[in-house]
Amino acid sequence: MSKAIIHSSDPITLLGGGHATAQDVAEALNIAPKLVAVDGGVVTALAAGIDPVAVIGDMDSAPPEALVKVPLARQHHISEQQYTDFDKALRHVAAPVVVGAGFCGGRVDHQLAAFHTLLVHADRPCILQAEREVIMLAPPYVALDMQPGETVSLFPLVAVTGRSSGLEWPIEGLSFDPAAFIGTSNKATGAVELWMDKPGMLLIVPRCYLRPLVAQVVQGGARWPARAQ
Repeated sequence: MSKAIIHSSDPITLLGGGHATAQDVAEALNIAPKLVAVDGGVVTALAAGIDPVAVIGDMDSAPPEALVKVPLARQHHISEQQYTDFDKALRHVAAPVVVGAGFCGGRVDHQLAAFHTLLVHADRPCILQAEREVIMLAPPYVALDMQPGETVSLFPLVAVTGRSSGLEWPIEGLSFDPAAFIGTSNKATGAVELWMDKPGMLLIVPRCYLRPLVAQVVQGGARWPARAQ
């Protein structure tokens, strides 16, 4: 297991170098006030007047004129090319939950890599901001007080099963598989509860549920155990 660079008892914001508006960053910091810039995310952070507590990555997207504004002690160069900078940052941050901005939108391959990282590090809860939704790896149990008709999308990254309450199309008895059966565009009938049998399902809900999801992870410990090493 990687040794943590940043330790926090509160949620942390990871800011990537992809698309992130000033509103995205402000919303994330309102919930997770410490910001770790992921490589080129340092440019967005500094442009917003934010002093990152750390910059993590291989620094190939972080220009020298930005890095010179960050103390060397806060710069953590990790050159492993077989891993993305998001992967490097997530596994070197110890926090109850991470909010990720700047990882969705833009290049599709970068988004797919981010979803892969959520799965690989299932024991490190992370909620990604998208333009209209938030995305996380569904924990063993999650409950949301949703409005009838709101979209709840479930996309399996591996073969996975589970149970639900409060969905128009219940998922119990269904075998999800990315090559066979997915669960996008389901709808809430009211309060929603989900139970997953193992890590592997992306949960995609409207962006207004970012704060409730963060609170649930922090308060309820909704997380998968670390994989055996």
